[in-house]
Amino acid sequence: MGCQLTTSYSSTVMPIAAPKKKRTLLPVLTVLFIFSYALMTLLIVEQGRAIQNQHNVIEVLMRDSSELWSAKGKALHQKAAQAQAAQAAASDPAAGKASVAQTPSAQAQSNKKQATSAQRHSQSHGKAKPDVQLPPTPAADVLDQSRSLRTI
Repeated sequence: MGCQLTTSYSSTVMPIAAPKKKRTLLPVLTVLFIFSYALMTLLIVEQGRAIQNQHNVIEVLMRDSSELWSAKGKALHQKAAQAQAAQAAASDPAAGKASVAQTPSAQAQSNKKQATSAQRHSQSHGKAKPDVQLPPTPAADVLDQSRSLRTI
């Protein structure tokens, strides 16, 4: 099966084997390549769906959160108005008697007016912020304003 090669300077004959046909893995690699790209495309589509669902959940939670904060703001304003009315009644006995003499429907109307004014107040000033008292700044920090921290 092999070819014989003779050389002119040697008397020995050496057979040379014919090259065997190599089996290539090109078809298998092509199929694996197409399969991997299909899986990657499926993964990208699923990730897009998951991100969109998370976006929708965040929007719903933000809406609920803003409604909750507005309700808390209204409750805070009503509590402050009631405390103010109680202080006014304590300082002026005639006003206290007048407020006791109100009928339930008149009280409901005054509460409704307070709620609408509180709502207008919260809408004009954005979100209701609780009163937070900051501690005083130390004297050493006041003098060292050239190195103030700026954050973005």
